[in-house]
Amino acid sequence: MIRRLTCATALVTGLVTGLVAGLVAATAAPAVAEAPRGWEQQAMKVPAAQRLGQGKGITVAVLDTGVMKNHPEFRGRVTNGPDFIGGGARPGQSYWGAHGTAMASSVLRVAPQARVLSVRVIWDREDPARKRAEAAAKSGGVAADKESVKAGTALAKGIRYAVDKGARVISMSLGTDEWGFGSGYDDLTASAVDYALGKGAILLASAGNGGSTDPLEVDANNVVSYPAAYPGVIAVAAMGPGGARADFSQVHTYNTIAAPGVDIYAADNRGGHRAGDGTSPACALAAGTAALMLSRNPDLTLRQVRDILVRTARKPPSGYNVFLGFGLIDAAAAVRAAGAAKDAKIEAAPYKGKEYLGGGPVAAPTTNPPIDMTYVAVGGTAAGVGLLFLLVAVLLMRRPRAPRGA
Repeated sequence: MIRRLTCATALVTGLVTGLVAGLVAATAAPAVAEAPRGWEQQAMKVPAAQRLGQGKGITVAVLDTGVMKNHPEFRGRVTNGPDFIGGGARPGQSYWGAHGTAMASSVLRVAPQARVLSVRVIWDREDPARKRAEAAAKSGGVAADKESVKAGTALAKGIRYAVDKGARVISMSLGTDEWGFGSGYDDLTASAVDYALGKGAILLASAGNGGSTDPLEVDANNVVSYPAAYPGVIAVAAMGPGGARADFSQVHTYNTIAAPGVDIYAADNRGGHRAGDGTSPACALAAGTAALMLSRNPDLTLRQVRDILVRTARKPPSGYNVFLGFGLIDAAAAVRAAGAAKDAKIEAAPYKGKEYLGGGPVAAPTTNPPIDMTYVAVGGTAAGVGLLFLLVAVLLMRRPRAPRGA
């Protein structure tokens, strides 16, 4: 079984933020009978969900390494947007679209009538441009590396582009580099996330693949992963067939929900299909579920989508935890709840707390004596007289004088 792929980029001004892609895969949906089937469809109750909605009319932006839109599985459902990261790779090369093709496959296996907008914002693991950026980071020459500078703005540009092109769901199977080149937080990307949220887009991101406790695992550092950690983004953890957290899935308090992420089949950019692990396919499967929900009820808000996913998820025995968030996505229950959801209303909630935030007043309220209006009247009269004298003086000064000798 192919291990998960990791894709990095570099940040501007000395920080290289890698954008990690967990390796790929998905299962067959009824519309793609020739593709291999996996276990995630049954685990998420996708067949029952697809009887209620198929994702029709919903565009899902897959921000990734590119998508081979001519793969037989896609059948005209993928549109390629711009390449914001560059680097020289072209469609047809083994390191162009390897990860992104699989992610698009996972989205469409869940929402077969949705459309995918592919926006290239990260490099595949074997891309020479990524390796050059890593070498520049290690040598301390990031500021002079033009590819790294461009990479540092790719995700932010991709988010804004996707929103402006009408994407209702944005799937980001990527995250902060697990080798820890930089903090991962980026003002440009944070601003783009805010922009997308303000437009009503549903943003999902993979939790990250650095959660292993194996000291020999090179990716194991469990760093805070962006964009999953940005407020408003739905962070998706990965679980295995047994219902437990996948051992690589990162552990953080921002984890919102979980989806299958082990032994997932998906389309291969070279044709055919392959299997792999990662929080990346978990994110793509979750994005497909969001598309089903929106096709059932296009008026859902971001808050409603998140609340429904959380409320209908199959909870861990102890409730919310940092391993799987609120639990495994139940796609059928989520789509049913989406169809029954009412229009969102915003109204002030009445305050039901204590009368005082502290212990209350320390003494009885005091009163002041009324103002003595005598002085006010005297002062007002004096001011009036003064103004009268001033007016007379001005008039006298402006009175025309008689000519001399008259």
